Amino acid sequence: MSKKDYYEILGVAKTASDDEIKKAYRRLAMKYHPDRNPNDKTAEASFKDAKEAYEVLSDQQKRSAYDQFGHKAFEGGMGGGQGGAGFSGFGDFGDIFGDIFGDAMRGGRGGRRSGPQRGSDLGYHLTLTLEEAVFGFETKIKIPTLIACNECDGSGAKKGTSATSCATCGGSGAVHIQQGFFTLQQPCPNCRGKGKIISDPCQKCNGQGRIRDQKTLAIKIPAGVDTGDRIRLSGEGEAGPNGGPAGDLYVEIDVKEHSLFKRRDNDLYCEVPISFVTATVGDEIEIPTLDGKVKLKIPAETQSGEMFRLRHKGVKAAHGHYAGDLYCTVTVETPVHLNAEQKKLLRSFAESLEKDGKNHSPRAKTWFDGVKKFFDGLKS
Repeated sequence: MSKKDYYEILGVAKTASDDEIKKAYRRLAMKYHPDRNPNDKTAEASFKDAKEAYEVLSDQQKRSAYDQFGHKAFEGGMGGGQGGAGFSGFGDFGDIFGDIFGDAMRGGRGGRRSGPQRGSDLGYHLTLTLEEAVFGFETKIKIPTLIACNECDGSGAKKGTSATSCATCGGSGAVHIQQGFFTLQQPCPNCRGKGKIISDPCQKCNGQGRIRDQKTLAIKIPAGVDTGDRIRLSGEGEAGPNGGPAGDLYVEIDVKEHSLFKRRDNDLYCEVPISFVTATVGDEIEIPTLDGKVKLKIPAETQSGEMFRLRHKGVKAAHGHYAGDLYCTVTVETPVHLNAEQKKLLRSFAESLEKDGKNHSPRAKTWFDGVKKFFDGLKS
């Protein structure tokens, strides 16, 4: 676990909103992702730090604990502080004190380790093209995971047999030891906290009830997702111990850079090169969008760097009703590879502009006037 300040890692203030934290993480994820920085250990470390910071600060419960206790909130035990309070993770206090005082603190739930338990959640990193993220698509992914043994149906016992209740703990998975005024609870040494004894274990899973396997899942990516979004697939994580329910699978999205467009939230941005003649006299040009080609009217006397907005030609958010906009910034290209005759024509054209006495380059004149004032001020 990184010891750096999570807010500093993401570059946000401690008062940052959830949306600001998400945007900051997206920016860093795109910058430092290993796919974009192959064999760069520094970028890989920065990516891991950003991901770790986002996982804490995007969860209100974890963020609250971090704001109060810092990194100690996630250590195995946290002592000191006010009243010497200490906890590990974010389980409820009933579970913590129940380990010491027994079932009275648990409401009679019995040992935590006995009986079926929920399986672990899994994570999967999915890289998409901009088009796939914008329009959505269906794909198949392969997940290495623990699944319920098909030979014993997850029981761990040989087919045709079953586990028996542990005689030592009575099936609770825990034993209680009296020490003075206190009753200490410990996992049962006979069944190792499971509450059951398997006398004839399944040979395929060695009595574990789970086997390591790889499963293929068909998933549907909704239109409008972006880097940092997560898709939860309920029950597609690891199978639970003792026949318990499976955990969930979280598919984290990363969108690759596009050759033409840059995405900012639901808006798209692109640069459009135009010729010197088009910028001067105006024209109607054809530009690409994610929906196909459209016409863009370039007015006469357009300057390099001017931006044109095409409404609703951006990205439709995954949970929104309207699409963003497409912003096109024009760049005027200077003619290259001119022959002698073409250069001569341009010089004649420049001379004709000077002779008519009009200001054909207002920005240049303003700039040179500013330069003159600057040097005049130095002389005075």
